[in-house]
Amino acid sequence: MKFIMLKSKLHNAKVTEANPNYIGSVTIDKFLMEKAGILPYEQVHLFNKRNGKRLVTYALEGSAGEICINGPAAKFIHKGDGILVLSFALLDEKEAKKFKPKILILNKENKITSDKKEKK
Repeated sequence: MKFIMLKSKLHNAKVTEANPNYIGSVTIDKFLMEKAGILPYEQVHLFNKRNGKRLVTYALEGSAGEICINGPAAKFIHKGDGILVLSFALLDEKEAKKFKPKILILNKENKITSDKKEKK
């Protein structure tokens, strides 16, 4: 049996731009992606703290501090919104019991204030 487990999370990310004319995705600071273990084109889930909208898209590498919502998602997530960015991994039971996700807590400038593993 396989389990879908939280792999990484960017908590309190602040949207710096919303571009409804781009074809889709979310552009994320390359450094944050590397620290969180999110790969370019990896599926990510976006949760908007302002309105509760939840979306699934893919991640693209961006410049320092950048969190840009692209394409149709920009109708639901706007510049200045606080969001959560989550990625997941498919693990077998043995892996899942030992695995701890990477959780990055961000400030208003999308800088890491806490870099931890989720406690079990």
